This record gives sequence, C-alpha cells and structure tokens, in this order.
Amino acid sequence: MQEKIMGNTVFDNTLSKVPELTLVFWTIKIAATTLGETGGDAVSMSMNLGYLVGTVIFATIFLVAVTIQVKAPRFHPVIYWVTIVATTTVGTTLADFADRSLGIGYTGGSTLLLILLLTSLAIWHRKLGSISVSTVSNPKTEMYYWVTIMFSQTLGTALGDWTADSAGFGYGGSAIIFGVLLAVVAALYIWTKISRIFLFWAAFILTRPLGAVVGDFLDKPRDHGGLALSRYTASAALLVFMVACILIFPHRAARKAH
Repeated sequence: MQEKIMGNTVFDNTLSKVPELTLVFWTIKIAATTLGETGGDAVSMSMNLGYLVGTVIFATIFLVAVTIQVKAPRFHPVIYWVTIVATTTVGTTLADFADRSLGIGYTGGSTLLLILLLTSLAIWHRKLGSISVSTVSNPKTEMYYWVTIMFSQTLGTALGDWTADSAGFGYGGSAIIFGVLLAVVAALYIWTKISRIFLFWAAFILTRPLGAVVGDFLDKPRDHGGLALSRYTASAALLVFMVACILIFPHRAARKAH
C-alpha cells in the first residue's frame, strides 16, 4: 500500500479521504443537512444570537473541524461527518445572513452562491485536473473539496428558502420538488452513462435544499406551514439518528482514482 509523508503525517496514497458513495452515505448526508438547518436556526433564532454571531460561531467550528479532518492520516467516519455537519450549520447561518441581514434576498443570495460554487469547482479543476471526490487523498485536494462543500451547503440553504418562500411552493412542495430531482439523478446514474462526477455534485448539491426545507418544515410555526417542533428536539433526534447510522453500518474509504 503506497503512502505519502507530509510533515509528520503519513497519508495513504491509494484511498480517498471521503467515504464510499453508498445508500448509507446519502441517508446520513440528508440527515446532516436537515440537522444543519435545525441546529443553525436553534443558535441564530431560538437562542436569539442573530445570523452574524451564529455564523462566527459555526465558522470557527468549521475551521477547527476542517483542520482536524485535513491533518487526519486517513478517512475516519466520525471526523468526516462532524466536518460535514459543520459545513451545513455555517451554511445555514451564512445564507440567512446574506439573504436577510444584507438584504439581497433569496434570489440574490442563491445567484451569488451559485457563482461562488461554480468558480470553486472551475479553479479546482484547473489547478488539479479533476473534481472527482475519489482524488481527495491529500491536504491540497481536501482544501478545494471542503471549500466547495461549504459553498454547496450555503447555496442549498438559500435555494431551499427561495423555493419555499419566493417561488411559493412551501416546505412540503419544495421537499417534493427536490426529492423528485434527486430521484431523477439516481435514475440517470443507474440507466445512463452520464458523467459520474457531474451526477455526484448534482446529488450532493440537491440534498442540501432538501434538508433545508425538511428542517424548516419541522421547526417553523404552523401558520408558516411548519410543524412547530422544538429546534432543540429536532436537532437532537437527527443527531442520534446520524450517530446510530455511523455506529451500526460499515464505512469504508473510497478507492482513489488512477
């Protein structure tokens, strides 16, 4: 097994630092994005800290989590999913801050974040030649990966809010829309030869607005189309579900593409 030494850390050169893309992966990803919405709202709204303070808190957690993830010599499911949750929570508060506090609205926020996401992917591809997650096996590639993930999570929050509010589909209607779009991506994966890299990023991006509208559906007031559940209770339930999935099901690192 080939290994590459960087500093005092030995990195496995044959395995990626991301998990295999199984049904369990996508199930946990959707739960993580929903947790990001309820958890982010719990801090910024329920605790009345505001979007800016919430963003600072979660951005700090995100930076710490990414640092630990990048320094880890190999894939570790707990570290990976903690970092994913960190991107979803900071994505929630950052998108809300841009959309509401800066006054650019859901449409403006979604457009800006889409540009940032596409720019991140373009720079990543230009610098390293591939945006496949199977190449994420060293610190340099991981930095591109996590910056792109953070933009995609933030975009998902803004897009979910735009669909539910500005487009008028509500939380239930928006969940159906994004669920159908994910089903289309899955069908394309099964029955076509469309680029797997494109389909991965399409699915990864779409799971975020799905989680955002489901999270809003759980904790928003009934007169706003939600179930009015406690954000703390919903977040705790989602966290327990994620932990159970991580502990019960096997998680293996994806093989690096050659």
